[in-house]
Amino acid sequence: MAGRFRSTFSLFNRISRSDTLSSVGYFRRASPLIPQLTSGFASASGQKGGDVKVPLVLTGESGKYATSLYLAAVKTNVLDKVESELRAVVAATKSSPTFGQFTKDLSVPRDTRVKAIFDICEQAKFTEITRNFLAILAESGRLKNIQSILGRFFELTEAHRGDVNVLVTTVMALPPAEEKELKETLQDVIGQGKKVTIKQKIDPSIYGGLIVEFNQKVLDMSIKTRAMQMERLLREPIDFSNL
Repeated sequence: MAGRFRSTFSLFNRISRSDTLSSVGYFRRASPLIPQLTSGFASASGQKGGDVKVPLVLTGESGKYATSLYLAAVKTNVLDKVESELRAVVAATKSSPTFGQFTKDLSVPRDTRVKAIFDICEQAKFTEITRNFLAILAESGRLKNIQSILGRFFELTEAHRGDVNVLVTTVMALPPAEEKELKETLQDVIGQGKKVTIKQKIDPSIYGGLIVEFNQKVLDMSIKTRAMQMERLLREPIDFSNL
């Protein structure tokens, strides 16, 4: 897939010089699922979609787009395929300066954006759900937010599989043995049958210890937080009458 996707980048130059761009109206007629998806984005509650349950409740505009995409992909039984295609798209925004700039450049006419996305998806043989979703972002001027929107979507797909991403903040990188021990401990806490993935973040400002974040929970065992707690205790007045 990556090879097919890379081979489409040359389309941008041809499309940007084209005098016969497909209109948004034409694209809507060619892709009847777009109104369906657009309606889904507007009405997504972030909790349920018919008989499909969403594993995480996401808020904000990015969360609503991600939730509607998830529901559409699950209902049509193409979730894994859509995720794979969109991970390739995110990788392309980072590896290709041309494509990355294209997604951020709001000066590109709307018709040009939609035509480019349509042609890229056709060349890459993307599913209809992926094609329509990217077309909606192009039409609405939200391609510039594609990484944040898809980041939320990937949170949903990982939760769907039972994957748990854990962010561990430390002063310096954990040695492999300590990371392994921490992962085993977290696996016991989170439960067997779920894949635990640890991502390390280095932050010298916490002074020492560690901060563990997963499933919207935060376990702060940093020296900085302990010192602040101790300072608050020391500042509290002592009631000698109870001694």
